[in-house]
This record gives sequence, C-alpha cells and structure tokens, in this order.
Amino acid sequence: MENFTPYASLFGGIIIGLSATVLLTTGKLAGISGILAGLLPPQGKDNLWRVLFIVGLFLGALLFPLVGGDISYIDLNPYQLGETAHIVLLIIGGLLVGGGTYIGAGCTSGHGVCGIGRLSIRSMMATVTFMVTAIVTVFIMRLMVGG
Repeated sequence: MENFTPYASLFGGIIIGLSATVLLTTGKLAGISGILAGLLPPQGKDNLWRVLFIVGLFLGALLFPLVGGDISYIDLNPYQLGETAHIVLLIIGGLLVGGGTYIGAGCTSGHGVCGIGRLSIRSMMATVTFMVTAIVTVFIMRLMVGG
C-alpha cells in the first residue's frame, strides 16, 4: 500500500478528536466552514477563538515539516495534468466544495468529526455522501486521466 502511515494517521485522528471534544465542551463545533463563516463578516465578541483556530490550521501545516514531519510523498500534480489544467481544476473543486458546504449546512470536518460524534443522522448521511462522491470521483479520474 502506497503512503500507508497507520501510526501517524492514528495519532492525527486522536488529536483531531481531542480538539473537537475540547471545542464541543464549550458549545462550539470544529467545522471549518462554520468557523470561517462566523468571521465573514465579523460578528462581534465570538471572533477570537475562530481566528485562533484558523491561524492554528495554517501554523500546524507550516510547522509540520519543521518538527520532522515528512511531506515528501505529497504530489501536487498526481495525474500529470498541465499546470493550467491543474489550477483550473483546483478552482472548480474549491467552488464545488464551497457550494456543497453551503447547501449541506456544513463541511466534512463539521459533519464527519463533530456531527457523527453527536450521532446526528443528517451528519451521517452527509458524510456517507462525501465519501461515496469522493470514491466515484477518484474512480472516474483514474479512468479518464490514468494513475
């Protein structure tokens, strides 16, 4: 299996679960779309935790390689598409994710981590839909582009 990292995945999952639990004990959900939506436009005194959460996401990604994390397996162009096609697909994908997040009233992190943890039927259905769509998309892309 390529890039199989069970210990890193387990440790990462534990950290995500713990952070979601900490937020949940304060009455907040660790859904990125909801956290970001609460900042746009700023809605008052509830902004500090949102800003710190978003900053923490970026700092975590930036610090990971500095503390010895291996990012050598990351391939930004796995299907050898042209640079322009890759950027266009990223933009289209981002817009689709944003639209889906709006329509689905939450994102993968909100529904998948927090919603399932709260035994929300809506979140379970949303997460199953995310996963099935992702599997079908990868299957189609591999048929069309190879890989």
